[in-house]
Amino acid sequence: MADEDTTTTTAPPDDATKAADEGKLKQTVEISDVGPCKKHVKITVDRDAIDERFKEKFDELIKDRTAAVPGFRPGKAPRKYIERKFKPTVAEDVRREVLMASLQQLADDSNISPLAPPDLDADQLEIPESGPFVYEFDVEVRPEFDLPDYKGMKLKKPVRKYTDTDIQNEMRRLLEPQGSLVPKEGKNVRVEPNDVIVCDLVTVDGNKELNKATEVRVRVEKRLALNDGVAEDFANQIVGAKVGDTREVDIKLAETVADQSLKGKTVKGKFTIKDIKVVRLPELTPDLLDQYGVKNEAQLQELIANALERNLEYQQRQFARQQILQQVAQKVKWDLPRDLLIRQATRTLQRRVMEMRSAGMTEAQIEARMTVLRQNVLHSTAVSLMEHFVLQKIAETEKIEIEESDIDAELQRIAAQSGESFRKVKAQMEREDMIEALATELLERKALDVVLNNAQYEEVEIKPEEQEGEVATIETQAVPGEMVEPTEEEPAAE
Repeated sequence: MADEDTTTTTAPPDDATKAADEGKLKQTVEISDVGPCKKHVKITVDRDAIDERFKEKFDELIKDRTAAVPGFRPGKAPRKYIERKFKPTVAEDVRREVLMASLQQLADDSNISPLAPPDLDADQLEIPESGPFVYEFDVEVRPEFDLPDYKGMKLKKPVRKYTDTDIQNEMRRLLEPQGSLVPKEGKNVRVEPNDVIVCDLVTVDGNKELNKATEVRVRVEKRLALNDGVAEDFANQIVGAKVGDTREVDIKLAETVADQSLKGKTVKGKFTIKDIKVVRLPELTPDLLDQYGVKNEAQLQELIANALERNLEYQQRQFARQQILQQVAQKVKWDLPRDLLIRQATRTLQRRVMEMRSAGMTEAQIEARMTVLRQNVLHSTAVSLMEHFVLQKIAETEKIEIEESDIDAELQRIAAQSGESFRKVKAQMEREDMIEALATELLERKALDVVLNNAQYEEVEIKPEEQEGEVATIETQAVPGEMVEPTEEEPAAE
């Protein structure tokens, strides 16, 4: 949410006195809005609180460490000598303890909800010889907004009945990695969905040639992701072509494109078909069936039918998230700063991976979708973050928490879906630093369940062509050159 005029809040003196009486530090806190999702915090710790810490430390030294003072019998070293000799060490201990206590008190007493640790170099802070200890920092915080009435929401729910043909098509997709690529035979052979084409590719912007590649192998899916762009309607624009034909396909360039003047622009990809191939599926041998944990084709079909239903449920939940966000956005002006989006990008993409794994998608399907998300990482991060803020606030309202047992149960489910052991899945997740992302995804899922369990639904039948569809990928750039990673500074205008 966009912050309005800068405001300052200061803890009143009587509150500080009360805090001291309760064993807390006596400190004053000033909080100012300095930008979207960013606050400036200035903390002043009263000198009396600091002197009291010094006194406690030196009292301990006199009791416990006087034996270590050369030339003095235990308990006989003058206090001033002790203070002078050990002052640097004590000052460092006091600085560290006061800072930690001060920050903890800030967290307990304020309504700040930080997104990341504050921009604070603790090692550079020093407690002065006299007067209060003053330090300040900027911190990124969650936007402030009012939740809509999330119980009883009217939501559209996409539904679909899967047919035997759908299951056969999905089985084909599942088995194709085990198959062999062969020329497509027959009269008047033309490109169809799921074919593999060998083609030459030339990308152009108007009359200007941008790049070219030869002997590119492409699977015909609904969408095609290049390294720096996406052809959203690839299948429709390429199906029906025959060897020798050239088809023009619309490619929307990513924000990471090498030539930043073309960022977000739609260019043409000219695909010249040189060969059309199909995948010859493997025989369903006992060994192959065993790889999927089934004993016969009927069980494999049941496995695939369940996977299709899980994928539909994933799409239903994603659609519900979008609708909830739209209702919040009607009342809230979201304004997420660029530097925040970049710093949150990795965490956000990790959460998306967890959502897709939980939906039962294969690693190949996940990686293909991640290729698309990474290309416009700032946009995908902004959408995901806004959904996260809304669901997290619902979780707080409903007092939803994630226990370690919840994480273990989800890891067990992922392990069962992937055919791996629980220990192997957990070790991999820990190695990839994904446990926190999993916990966040579970929290969001439980919060979303509250909305879904109390919603009023209007079922909307979706056709196969309206579903998200698979993504094919090729290691080719539409625009040559080194691709640009987003930076915290806005790129200069061309």
